[in-house]
Amino acid sequence: MIIILMEGVMPALTSQTELAKEGIRHLQYPEYFSNALVVFKVLGALALLIPQVPERIKEWAYAGFAFDFVFASISHFSIGGTGFMPVFPLIFLGILAASYVYYHKKLNFRLAIKTKL
Repeated sequence: MIIILMEGVMPALTSQTELAKEGIRHLQYPEYFSNALVVFKVLGALALLIPQVPERIKEWAYAGFAFDFVFASISHFSIGGTGFMPVFPLIFLGILAASYVYYHKKLNFRLAIKTKL
């Protein structure tokens, strides 16, 4: 749920604020990149949130968020970020990895229940 909040809800609500725009400029990305990133983050969060979304799409959403966190860390480190900023996305990568593991445990549990019936 924290991934959905941080990657879906927060960007959708804050992407057009001056602080968010300044963050994109600070990372030396073009402004239009922010809009594309927000769209993909919201779509990925919806893919993880909605149970009817096919498993393959959920796998791509997990992969997309993993790339997002790794590249966010690299971006912060590349512009001379020291301290917490390059590490912060990696913390969420760990949370995402735990979510992914439990997602597969849930799938395996459901499959085991189906085969017993």
